[in-house]
Amino acid sequence: MNEIRRADERGYADHGWLKSYHSFSFANYYDPQHMGFGPLRVINEDRVAGGAGFGRHPHNDMEIISYVLSGELEHKDSMGNGSIIRPGDVQRMSAGTGVVHSEFNQSKTEPVHFLQIWIIPDEEGIAPEYEQKFFPAEDKRGRLRIVASPDGREGSIKMHQNALVYSALVDGDEQVEHELADGRQAYVHVARGNATVNGETLNPGDALKLRDQRNIVIERGKQAEVLLFDLP
Repeated sequence: MNEIRRADERGYADHGWLKSYHSFSFANYYDPQHMGFGPLRVINEDRVAGGAGFGRHPHNDMEIISYVLSGELEHKDSMGNGSIIRPGDVQRMSAGTGVVHSEFNQSKTEPVHFLQIWIIPDEEGIAPEYEQKFFPAEDKRGRLRIVASPDGREGSIKMHQNALVYSALVDGDEQVEHELADGRQAYVHVARGNATVNGETLNPGDALKLRDQRNIVIERGKQAEVLLFDLP
């Protein structure tokens, strides 16, 4: 079964300094039909104005992934980590027993555009963890590059859930394929550009839910950046 989640169907919040689209129920946006997909709980597409950001706030028992599309995001947390997340970087914070962090736009003038992704862990009460890695564009050009996994395979970041996250850049005649194992499902999110996924045309912010299917084909891209979540 395929189900399209169109960008304009998502929840939306405009706080002035923050403009955020919610693929699933989040904060003041509640839709019982969109509470998550498997362990994938949140995909927020955030645009934060220059000099603004999220002040110190707590999390627990959640795998939190930040994926920057443009601009620079400054991260600080109660574990003592401090970093700048740029396009190509993937950051994972396992909140576990509890962590406090902040995220601010590094630029005083230019916006930062990023995806905030939450995945429910398969174990609660773990010690908080932090990890950040860079994945160059050439590793994603015309192919699916695994960027997160439960075992850190192929240099991906490691998270506490039996989920696989892939990133691909698809343009023109480029085509990428992925095969789901038995009992798995997939969520394909187009972060920017346009692409066809299993015959369905997806625009920026659109997503396709796939159940009871084996093969996924992403093709006919127009400067597309696509995230594929292979989920239990």
